[in-house]
Amino acid sequence: MYTPASKPTMYFIGVTTGKSSIMKVFPKWAEFLNFGDCEIKGIDLKWHDDPSKYHEVVEFIKNDRYSLGALVTTHKIDLLNASLDLFDELDDFATVMGEVSGISKLQKKLYGHAKDPITSGLSLEAFLPKDYWIQTGAEVFILGAGGSSIALSSYFMKKEHGKNKPSKIIVSNRSTRRLEEMKKIHEKINTGIPVEYYFTPNPEDSDLIVNNLKSGSLVVNATGLGKDAPGSPITFNARFPEKGIAWDFNYRGELVFLNQARAQQHDRNLQIEDGWIYFIHGWTRVIAEVFHVDIPVKGPMFDKLSEIAASTR
Repeated sequence: MYTPASKPTMYFIGVTTGKSSIMKVFPKWAEFLNFGDCEIKGIDLKWHDDPSKYHEVVEFIKNDRYSLGALVTTHKIDLLNASLDLFDELDDFATVMGEVSGISKLQKKLYGHAKDPITSGLSLEAFLPKDYWIQTGAEVFILGAGGSSIALSSYFMKKEHGKNKPSKIIVSNRSTRRLEEMKKIHEKINTGIPVEYYFTPNPEDSDLIVNNLKSGSLVVNATGLGKDAPGSPITFNARFPEKGIAWDFNYRGELVFLNQARAQQHDRNLQIEDGWIYFIHGWTRVIAEVFHVDIPVKGPMFDKLSEIAASTR
């Protein structure tokens, strides 16, 4: 059972929420955005927890007066599968992708949002040169087939990108079920990018894929390994592509994947990015829904929110 909130409260549903920077950032953001007396609370659940645990959390948020909503990480797909009956409405991305990264309430209705296709795209555009794919012909290798991976691959498949798309998307995962679910989603939305799916129960299996990527390719750790669980989806024997980009969705924890990339940064001429800008976009998009405020994705207000967040690192 969960204790009813005594003031307007937003929740963070994850695995190791107490270690997240949001616990320091949110109060400062709330003050800047004039939210008044409110708070954020973490709810930690196990990876692929019992469905009843997810249902209990969502039911509590739906029925508790001062519980306004939540950001969901790690459990985006499992949570929606377990509590679909509780949502009054899902946005288009949540419906297509079968996941929720945000929960909000309005007029006694519970809404589910899948913001990752937006936030992953905004984060990528923050560091990727314009027309990068046209100029390089590079590929994308996404390690992991969870909600964040589905979101990023879906972003690449948007029609508005025209010809500026990766020459190929490669996805690997430690379970075949997630890969099959991802493939079904791609079949609905893919605009013509070749996609390959690989079952990789061991990190060495993913090494083989990394070693054969084209020059300039993007390698993404979307597994949660290095943050919510120890390790990396690849080993130190993997060779990143020459002039490639290594992007870890994590910004805290052991960050083994980033360390593996840094060990080759000079020799392979790598660009290395962590998940900090993803953190900023991810949280601001969901906070905007939970508190029903307009938060721009760029400009003076966004810059100020980024500055406030950076001050807590």
